[in-house]
Amino acid sequence: MKRLVPFIGIFTILLTACSIAVPIATATPAPTTIPSLTPTLAPSPTATPVNITLRVKDELVNCRFGPGITYVLVNELHRDQSLHAAGRNDSATWLYVRDPGNPGGFCWLSAAVVEAAGMVDQLPVTPPPFVTVTDVSLRAEPNRILVNCSQFPQTVFFEAQVTTNGPTLLTWSWEASTGAASDVGTMVFEEAGTQIINEFYPIGGPNEYWVKLHILTPNVLDEQVNFPVSCTP
Repeated sequence: MKRLVPFIGIFTILLTACSIAVPIATATPAPTTIPSLTPTLAPSPTATPVNITLRVKDELVNCRFGPGITYVLVNELHRDQSLHAAGRNDSATWLYVRDPGNPGGFCWLSAAVVEAAGMVDQLPVTPPPFVTVTDVSLRAEPNRILVNCSQFPQTVFFEAQVTTNGPTLLTWSWEASTGAASDVGTMVFEEAGTQIINEFYPIGGPNEYWVKLHILTPNVLDEQVNFPVSCTP
C-alpha cells in the first residue's frame, strides 16, 4: 500500500496541470477607413436670357391669348411695329411676345407674320395658357310669374350664355331652390367664343325661387337668377 502513494501524487499533479486555463492571444484588427462617397457637384451653368427682337411685316396682325387662332384676340399690331419675343411653342410657329398695348402683359403671335433678328428656335418653350370661362350670363323666362292659383304647375325656362377665351371642355350642373339638381353636363369649345346652355323646371306653387348654374371646369364659377312666382285665387 505504501508504493501507491507516489503514483497517486504524480497523478494528482497531472490533473491539476490540465485544469489550468491557458489564455489565447486575440489579434486586434486595424481600424478601416471608409472613403467618402459624397459626389462633388459641378457648378450649374447660368442660362443666358435670349432676347430676340421682332418686326411686324404684315399690314395688320392679331396677337392672341394662346398659340393658335382658336384663342381669343388680345391686341392688333401694325406693320413695322417692333416687339420683343420671350418664348415660343414646341414647333416655333407661334411666338410669345410682350404686348405693347398692355404693359407687363403678353400675347401670342404667328411667326409667319414677323421678321426675327435672331434664331427663334433658341427661345424657351412656353406652355399654352390655362383657358377659363370669362363670362356667364343667366336669365329666366319668364322672369316673373303671376297666374291663377289653379294654373299650377308652371314651367320656367333658363338660358345661360357661357364665354371662354380659348378651346376647352366645359362641365356644369344646375341647382334649384326647390331642391332639384341636374346631372353634370359637358360641352366642347373648339375655339374661344360663347355657347348657350338651356334648362327648364316645373314650378308647383307661389314662392320666391332661384336657380344656380355651377361651372365646374375649366374653372369654378356660380351664377344665380331669382324669379318670384305668385297667384291669385
